[in-house]
Amino acid sequence: MDQKINSAILNKIFRDSGAQYGLKEFENIKPVEVLDIFEKEKGKFYIKCLKRDKDILLFSNEKNLSKPEEVIRQLWLFKLTKYYNYPLDRIDLEKDIRFGHEIHAKAADIIIYREDKETPLIIIETKNPAVEKGLDQLKTYINSEGAPIGVWSNGVEKVVLYRPYPREFQTLRDLPRVDQTIEDVLEEKLTLDDLHKDYDLVKILKILEELVLASAGVDSFNEIFKLIYAKLFDEKEARKRKDNELYFRQSKDPKITLDVINKLFQSASQEWPGIFNSHEKIELTPNHLAVCVDEFSKIRLLDANLEVIDAAFEYLLPDVAKGKRGQYFTPRHVIDMAVKMLNPKDGEYIIDPACGSGGFLIHAMRYVWNNNLKHADKQAKTDYARKYIYGIDFDDKPVKIARAMMLIAGDGKSHILKLNSLNTKEWQGDESEKERARAELRDRLHKFDDYDKDKNNKDNFKYFDFDILLSNPPFAGEIHETPLLKEYELAKNDKGKLRNKMERHILFIERSLDLVKPGGCMAIVLPQSIFNTSSAEYVRDYLLDKAHVLAIVGLHGNTFKPHTGTKTSVLFLQKWLEKEIKVKDYPIFMAVSKKGGKDNSGDYVYRKDKDGQLIFDGQGKKILEHDLDDIAEEYLKFVSK
Repeated sequence: MDQKINSAILNKIFRDSGAQYGLKEFENIKPVEVLDIFEKEKGKFYIKCLKRDKDILLFSNEKNLSKPEEVIRQLWLFKLTKYYNYPLDRIDLEKDIRFGHEIHAKAADIIIYREDKETPLIIIETKNPAVEKGLDQLKTYINSEGAPIGVWSNGVEKVVLYRPYPREFQTLRDLPRVDQTIEDVLEEKLTLDDLHKDYDLVKILKILEELVLASAGVDSFNEIFKLIYAKLFDEKEARKRKDNELYFRQSKDPKITLDVINKLFQSASQEWPGIFNSHEKIELTPNHLAVCVDEFSKIRLLDANLEVIDAAFEYLLPDVAKGKRGQYFTPRHVIDMAVKMLNPKDGEYIIDPACGSGGFLIHAMRYVWNNNLKHADKQAKTDYARKYIYGIDFDDKPVKIARAMMLIAGDGKSHILKLNSLNTKEWQGDESEKERARAELRDRLHKFDDYDKDKNNKDNFKYFDFDILLSNPPFAGEIHETPLLKEYELAKNDKGKLRNKMERHILFIERSLDLVKPGGCMAIVLPQSIFNTSSAEYVRDYLLDKAHVLAIVGLHGNTFKPHTGTKTSVLFLQKWLEKEIKVKDYPIFMAVSKKGGKDNSGDYVYRKDKDGQLIFDGQGKKILEHDLDDIAEEYLKFVSK
């Protein structure tokens, strides 16, 4: 066995975006060491089959042929015999499947039989092009053969289906070993150490949609979030339990599963109030819930990869929710640029008045962790998050996402508030959410020397002393309400007369400046029209009067595609000190992004080498093709001069 040949051929077959840089399903097996790949003819590479007494053509340079499904099949054979202890004489390959009077030749990739070597126990399908197609096909095979268990696997991930009743499917965390029953698998204890940290949550959600959510008749977003909070609570509490045991897992009785998960959800609602109503409970049926719980039970949420979680949350929000007021998720490379350029530090209070899913806040928090708090312990980092990070949004669902993200990232909810940033009069009232919001924001109010001004500010929550503001406010929509417009200078024309209506993002500019202290800095994403149209001249005059313009970075036209093609820029400001002389002539850093990280369709574009192969970082992640990191570095050089 030549491991160099094994490695070279496997890289040629699997080093593509679809395979996600490897065979994660078999990472504990080390495919390079267990497979036997050899060059039988010039440019033609074969693999020695563990079951069949023959060599299988695996890769051909001449015909540009590769068979990833055969690699996966052989790895499954190794796993079945060495880890699950099934003997080879109970395993069959490429088994004909009978559908009524028809027989499909070589339909089932792998079949494992019961001890009688005749009755199918497990059917395994390998390397179907898509989860949806693969699961449908697998269900058909299971029903036709009467097998209780089926597996879909593409080498990166697997789905284990369990059929407790005809035409009814649930999932299992894993396959039973040769000496186990299905009930044994369902009743196995689960600990924090058993959870996967490397996973694709979007794919898990797609699997759940295919299996149960599409036909469950419930609000998928809310039900998934209930499960996420229940699991977060269970993982937090598991740290205190003997052996770090988890309760968030499937039981052999779906009704017991529902009872346990509902109790975890209720405990989570008490631990982190203000996210769900006190009367809320899980609406999924016991059988539907069992499937969802099983899929979620395999993964670790606390301290997870935030990009993976963030992508899943964005996927969960329907398009109508993401774009109903021109509020779209900000690409994370744009956020990183803004955070680097503002360079937040420990001890600085940060706010996003249109926080959405909390992207700016999370990245700013982790930036401080990785720089000023690099050597601090976990508790110090959590304390920082709880004290210095503030977010506001009017929409219930993004607020839930932001709160969940803060819990996942730092085990602390921080100050994520459901409020309308533009209308502080709506902050009044005796609702628990508003009372809590006012209590959390009161210490951040700007203090005036004048008693009346100070009292008025304490009553109306208009001026604050945040050190840094980062935001991508909603672009769409106009404000017509006269009482609200009266609160804004920008809503008045040069003669002091109130305008009939105002674009929402323009009011956000003024509101953002009210939120930062004198000398505080902000980065705000705005439509490019603010900077280059005559109709917006009054806005530019206002900005120059209120703040020192630090930088303007024009974003690539594809940045917010496919949601919108609106050209945008990021404006960086420093609010004038109260008694500072406002200079009019000073250098401003200006840059335009030429590589936005997306194509014209809004799909992400990744770096490739000279041979056209994708380039991966040290963690096996594709590297986005953009120039915003370079722009941030140039800005830092600019300000250091």
